[in-house]
Amino acid sequence: MQTLSSEVYLEGLVFGECPRWHDGALWLSDMFGGRVLRSVGPGKAETVLNLAGGRPSGLAFLDDGSLMVVSMLDRKLLRRWPDGRVEPFADLAPHVSGDINDMVRAPDGGVFVGNFGFDLFGGAEGRLTNLHHVDPQGRVREMASELNFPNGMVVTPDGGTLIVAETFAHRLTAFDIRNNALANRREFAALGSYAPDGICLDAAGAVWVSAFVGDTYLRVEEGGKITHQVPLANRRAVACNLGGDDGRTLFMVTADTDVERLAIGDSTARVDTVRVEVAGAGSP
Repeated sequence: MQTLSSEVYLEGLVFGECPRWHDGALWLSDMFGGRVLRSVGPGKAETVLNLAGGRPSGLAFLDDGSLMVVSMLDRKLLRRWPDGRVEPFADLAPHVSGDINDMVRAPDGGVFVGNFGFDLFGGAEGRLTNLHHVDPQGRVREMASELNFPNGMVVTPDGGTLIVAETFAHRLTAFDIRNNALANRREFAALGSYAPDGICLDAAGAVWVSAFVGDTYLRVEEGGKITHQVPLANRRAVACNLGGDDGRTLFMVTADTDVERLAIGDSTARVDTVRVEVAGAGSP
């Protein structure tokens, strides 16, 4: 296993989440800062969406360039048009029992959306939950059940496989995407003591994993082999994505917090970067 070292890219976040590389820029949510940011270089960031009193999380871009944003607390998806207009897109509140969180673009132009399944920050007892698909018209449909805190997700370039990080099961789970349904559920990789949060996919089919429990970033191949590691010094690994001009910059959101501190807003976060050998595959 190869160990890599990182450098600071962007500071001043409360709790960053769901980085996306799109149109030559890094986009990400500052969940507990209530804003969505766009960055075109180290130390540079502009706010493209304010959610006063809300918690933005998962991000996904649609074919027309509009940005889909998870609004966690009211369990809705918002659509930010390229001209800056923001409007409701889909309401998942009737379908879920916990805050919605991460999201990934689906092959049909819609999105897959996960949810906590319980009141994590309120200290409720954990429970299994479901995974939903929202189509381009905003219609919601359950796709899978009994997932243990579905979190980061990626879709393979051929549109044939969805990989989901099950945080509290300490594993990556894969599904075939067939006829607008998920099938052939299987373990992509068992992660032992590491609890996965956000993930991204590279062109060789390996997954970069943010190990929130474990304080590290890992490159994991199908079957569970860890090929690369980016250790952190007492910081949580939250979410990651591959981007940059050649797709070989790994953007890593890290935070000085834990679940108990985060529940009361006690967190500081930043984005670190590291150069890697294999470029990203464009998901999430």
